[in-house]
Amino acid sequence: MKKILFLTSILALALYFNAPAQFFNSAEELIYLTKEWKGERFDDGRPKVPEEILERMKKISIEEAWGVLRSKGYHNQFEGNWEIIHEDEPVVGRAMTARYMPKRPEIMDRFTEKGHEKGRVGAMNSWPIDALQQGDVYVADGFGKVVDGTLIGDNLGNAIFANSGNGVVFDGGSRDLAGLSEIDGFNAFVRGFDPSYLTESMLMGINVPIRIGLATVFPGDVVLAKKTGVLFVPAHLAEEVVVRAEFIVLRDMFGHEMLRKGTYTPGEIDGRWSEEIKAAFLEWVENNPDELPMTKEALDAYLKDRTW
Repeated sequence: MKKILFLTSILALALYFNAPAQFFNSAEELIYLTKEWKGERFDDGRPKVPEEILERMKKISIEEAWGVLRSKGYHNQFEGNWEIIHEDEPVVGRAMTARYMPKRPEIMDRFTEKGHEKGRVGAMNSWPIDALQQGDVYVADGFGKVVDGTLIGDNLGNAIFANSGNGVVFDGGSRDLAGLSEIDGFNAFVRGFDPSYLTESMLMGINVPIRIGLATVFPGDVVLAKKTGVLFVPAHLAEEVVVRAEFIVLRDMFGHEMLRKGTYTPGEIDGRWSEEIKAAFLEWVENNPDELPMTKEALDAYLKDRTW
């Protein structure tokens, strides 16, 4: 009896988290899944991390942010090995997710019909683009398909940039590399480029949790995409990641300068700082206000609760 109840509970959860309502944007479900976020939200339920945090995130390295997430128990937020249009242009923003699966004709027809009844226009792969808002990063699980898995070309790329002012991260392919390269401010992290069209793929979810390689991505996560790879920062940790990473930058700047001057040894800088080094660091901060990656107020607040 207990086994039957257990299996019934598992089935109920599976039906809940894969319900058609998710396919057509259930804000209530998304709020439940991201309830750690206490701030403002979009109408679709996604956490709305403030622009100021996004701007500061652009200056953070993948390694710094990754280290903070690992210390909080988040071990599955990074994915590497990308083809990138512009390697030195980061993509940072709020994730707007889409999940694709290999085509099953009757399901694709059924969902297309239902989507049109709900007011969606055109082919399935245009629906996530219509849902984009300024600052979003379109993140799609295209199950790694490149040939015949090209989720966008230059036409859709222009539409994405018009709606979001941002780029994309696709576990799938793209076409029209030359045309996409000409969109000023647009960047794409994809598995590969191919001249083929998208076929034998169907959209199965918009603003749902997805898998990108080894990473788990939730709608509203902050995307930090750089040459190293792509990190997905849970919305409720975004500010903490930025502040802690900024402090690491500042600490490293001080440490590097002290090592170059021979003031302290590598062991002293890499180990737990003595009271003398802490005092020297605070003096260095006072004498180098233009070097701060954060405001002095933010630094003071951070140091107040830090044990070094």
